[in-house]
Amino acid sequence: MPVRLGDKLVVAISSRALFDLDESHQVYEQEGLEAYRQYQIAREDTPLEPGEAFGLVQKLLRINSMLEGDSRVEVVLLSRNSADTGLRVFNSIQHYGLGITRAAFAGGRSPFQYIPAFGTQLFLSTHAEDVRSTLEAGFAAATILPSNQPREMRDELRIAFDGDAVLFSDESEQVFQRDGLEAFQASELASARDPLGGGPFKAFLAALNRIQTEFAAGECPIRTALFTARSAPAHERVIRTLREWDIRLDESLFLGGMDKSEFLRAFGADLFFDDQEGHCRSAVGVVPTGHVPHGISNRLLKP
Repeated sequence: MPVRLGDKLVVAISSRALFDLDESHQVYEQEGLEAYRQYQIAREDTPLEPGEAFGLVQKLLRINSMLEGDSRVEVVLLSRNSADTGLRVFNSIQHYGLGITRAAFAGGRSPFQYIPAFGTQLFLSTHAEDVRSTLEAGFAAATILPSNQPREMRDELRIAFDGDAVLFSDESEQVFQRDGLEAFQASELASARDPLGGGPFKAFLAALNRIQTEFAAGECPIRTALFTARSAPAHERVIRTLREWDIRLDESLFLGGMDKSEFLRAFGADLFFDDQEGHCRSAVGVVPTGHVPHGISNRLLKP
């Protein structure tokens, strides 16, 4: 019988998000594909340095060693490399002892079409168009931004989410963009008992939550948090929505428009997801950040 990944948390990651391929990419940009191929082949036994999402992947895979029975987390590599140039990536995976055994090398094309086949809940990439295509297909995805931040050494995995257009639909954000803050607050107060629609990261958070329930209180290696620009009275609808979904967040910060950066630093996020580029530019100075190009804020940016 063919192997199926079942109800595992499946995270797909590009080679440039997992490892630092900036130097290699520069060869490709300046000298072309054949020079890039020869460059990688000549160095295929030289391990690549960790990339922006390396620590996140390392902590995700560590969860498997903490649970008895079948592994609960699967990380797959989705790469624009060919298998020939991708050998260095797989050799680097083995060098660092990462439990990644499955990959799709798309030979210069976007690999996002393999996301449904793998049953992926999240795709992380440095290629913005691949991320947009994945989101448009109905899957969570984020563009990993360069930060060069020192990596947190603790074992606990900490993931932070923005609310509207990330965990939730952008229906409320549309009111804010169209009619302003006062109308937004009034609309949220009137709709406080009406659950928000799910955003692209709802299924990913739900999958994390299922794993969290398998650990005893005080022993869970995953901590999640909401960092939203909302404040009272717009908080109630969020709380009731999560309750309706039967999804738990460990921490919820309602910041009323305050800059999120210092709060993210205090939380110690391994990765923060936000739909607004301005918030991402601010956050990436303190924590690894993924831009989620989804919702009205990103549609407004299109020419």
